Amino acid sequence: MTFFKDFFWVKRIILLTSFSILTLILWNTYAFFKKFKTDERVKMELFAMAIERFGNDTSDLDADMSLEIKALGENKIPCILTNINGTIIEHHNLDPLKASSNLYLQKQLAIMKKQNKPIEINYLGRKEFIYYNNSDLLKRLTYYPIVLILVLALFLTILLLFFNSSKIAEQNKLWTGMAKETAHQIGTPLSSLLGWVAILRSEDINPEYVHEIEKDVQRLSTIANRFSKIGSLPKLELKNIVSTTKTTFDYLETRSSKQIQFNFETSSDTINVNLNDELYGWVIENLIKNAIDATQGKGKIGISILEDKEEELIKILISDTGKGIPKSKFNKVFRPGYTSKKRGWGLGLSLSKRIIQNYHKGRIFIRKSEIGKGTTFEIHLNRMST
Repeated sequence: MTFFKDFFWVKRIILLTSFSILTLILWNTYAFFKKFKTDERVKMELFAMAIERFGNDTSDLDADMSLEIKALGENKIPCILTNINGTIIEHHNLDPLKASSNLYLQKQLAIMKKQNKPIEINYLGRKEFIYYNNSDLLKRLTYYPIVLILVLALFLTILLLFFNSSKIAEQNKLWTGMAKETAHQIGTPLSSLLGWVAILRSEDINPEYVHEIEKDVQRLSTIANRFSKIGSLPKLELKNIVSTTKTTFDYLETRSSKQIQFNFETSSDTINVNLNDELYGWVIENLIKNAIDATQGKGKIGISILEDKEEELIKILISDTGKGIPKSKFNKVFRPGYTSKKRGWGLGLSLSKRIIQNYHKGRIFIRKSEIGKGTTFEIHLNRMST
């Protein structure tokens, strides 16, 4: 649990630090933006003053004003001069080719009116106005916070993905350790039970009772072996999938409600597939148990094993006449933790998918399902020649 506590605080510290850095940078960016905007306003006001003084009295134009006019051209601040009626008189620092179009000038003037307050000039006894746009530097500075936020968001996403993957790895280690410890704990009473079965055989007890007990003990041994294999790559061997499936099917049929009709069909008595029979049997068990729950103890459950020789596939169909699954949840049912049961962990189908796809390189999916009519799961495995 130490890891999860550390992860909890580390994640929040990173988010708080990132938010603080982002706030500081955005505040500084805004301060720079305001400063540059004020500087550009001062330059445009000086430029307007120079034009006004130049127009009213050329003798009063000193060297400083000449420098200000020159500075405007160097700073490339786009501007338009209009009269009191809004008619464009002249323009500066606009694209010379586009500026030949009056429509383009009117569009630029509309943009300038939105961005900055005009500067009034009293020129030769008449009022004129200078409208100006933000410089290229100021425009780039406007987009800088957006770029910064995107970069920071990307960095945080990568960081959180790393922490999440570490968390999942830690959880997998925890579940693997618990599974192996469970297998170890089951082993001790299991050995004792085998001894008791041997004693019962020597006594005058109905052999059928002893046989059923023996089957349950063997079942416990199979479960222990399954748990011991979690976290390690299972060994696949050439097995008859028909007999392996039938063993699990028969065991669950004898221990289920008599109001459920079980049906088993196969295209051949011997179909060889590379299997880990204990893990594959776990998948069949999960699917049949889900089907039993779906039928609520009354209905039909069937398994069909088919050979597709053209595609070199073995198809296993597990169907029921239960309550069905909405089409919107066909993919969700295989996610870890998803369950429709009140007391379910949502691990059965997730584990089944991992066993079929990761270990056996096959495929498992919902072939069809209708609400109130039932569901059919389908498994695909690679066919092996005999």
